[in-house]
Amino acid sequence: MGARCSKLSLCFWPSNIKSNLNDSSDIENGNKNEKDSLPGFSEFTLDQLKAATSGFSSENVVSEHGEKAPNVVYKGTLDDGRWIAVKRFNRSAWPDSRQFLEEARAVGLLRNERLANLIGCCCEGDERLLVAEFMPNETLSKHLFHWETQPMKWAMRLRVALYLAQALDYCSSKGQALYHDLNAYRVLFDQDGNPRLSCFGLMKNSKDGKSYSTNLAFTPPEYLRTGRVIPESLVYSFGTLLLDLLSGKHIPPSHALDLIRGKNFLMLIDSCLEGHFSNDDGTELVRLASRCLQYEPRERPNAKSLVTALIPLQKETEVPSYVLLGIPHGNAPLNQTLLSPLGEACSRLDLTAIHEILEKLGYKDDEGVANDLSFQMWTNQIQETLNSKKHGDAAFRAKDFVTAIDSYTEFIDGGTMISPTVFARRCLCYLMNDMAQEALGDAMQALVINPEWPTAFYLQAAALKSLGMDNDAQETLKDGTSFEVKKSKS
Repeated sequence: MGARCSKLSLCFWPSNIKSNLNDSSDIENGNKNEKDSLPGFSEFTLDQLKAATSGFSSENVVSEHGEKAPNVVYKGTLDDGRWIAVKRFNRSAWPDSRQFLEEARAVGLLRNERLANLIGCCCEGDERLLVAEFMPNETLSKHLFHWETQPMKWAMRLRVALYLAQALDYCSSKGQALYHDLNAYRVLFDQDGNPRLSCFGLMKNSKDGKSYSTNLAFTPPEYLRTGRVIPESLVYSFGTLLLDLLSGKHIPPSHALDLIRGKNFLMLIDSCLEGHFSNDDGTELVRLASRCLQYEPRERPNAKSLVTALIPLQKETEVPSYVLLGIPHGNAPLNQTLLSPLGEACSRLDLTAIHEILEKLGYKDDEGVANDLSFQMWTNQIQETLNSKKHGDAAFRAKDFVTAIDSYTEFIDGGTMISPTVFARRCLCYLMNDMAQEALGDAMQALVINPEWPTAFYLQAAALKSLGMDNDAQETLKDGTSFEVKKSKS
């Protein structure tokens, strides 16, 4: 990697530099493994997709705006163990079932390793759903704008740009030159950390719906004028993604172009990249972005020329994407490496989601672990203990976590009944009240009672994360996942 120069200048990268990364045609010709490993396009029943997503459970929502989105995306598993992403459209989105099926089948013919491929759809009554490969390693938005352990490396940003351009070039070569609302949420990372373009954007969100849901400042000028998307509009959106990759921020194109015209390139570049890229690399990417963002559509490059421009810029081509991205990678099957909904909620410290899941779980995990009290149910002491638990559960349900702590403490201090679930619930109550050390103690106590309980491991990880012990939290999440897998096999 070259040292960063203090000033960038616009220049052309020599066209005769070669790279060992494949161009689009190489990918297409060498893509037999991808085609062979994926099933053909199928039409699923609504019951199949309900079963796969646990009845379209809120715990399985993975779309950008959660359940508030007009079209919600869920993750799920099919009967054969394959993970899928299911996009459920608003009920009024596609009144013409024939048109929906025709468009879905056309997109379903595409098969490429640069896409999160469409493998099926469902069209029953007024329900319209798309089914795609599930990508387990989050979105470009997450890794670029909301990173936790390390900013995205320069080599990875260049790889994202190339792979995305190759995806667009492939789609264009197959007669799918339009893509709706290309943005950082549409770029997903697969099990190996490779970036892929979501196939969902190849279909409109509705028969006559808007093609852009993002801020108008990021919308192609011709769309604002005519309300129509053309192939060149996609290149404009690609230019906004190049700005995202350069800056690590979502900068309005007009502001970025002002900086470029004023030779203030340094203000565009992510400060996290200081010293990690060369003058020529930064200059070429800025230049390419400015070409994509031209006001007149005919002055923008096409997808194939984007690939040609990006290939010679690639760095560290022998390093796997998961290494550049800084994510774990193993040989275990996908369905064994994914966290459960509770594990995921604990990993991101989403206390509201944890509360919702624990409330739904109830006390079913206490079966066979909590002590058998049938012979002493009539004693006054036991009745008082049960009342404490009952009051605690009511407060927990009502999100009155201070009262829940008091009631659960009375139950625990009573000493006549043992319940790992009560410790788990009080653990969350402590987290809700910024008492992470106490929460950690309760999670560990739950493990004393039930040493192989995944829920206790996940809550321990949440407490560790609250205490700033991220590495320990990651290890504990792995332990929880291994016991989850063990539990599912038994």
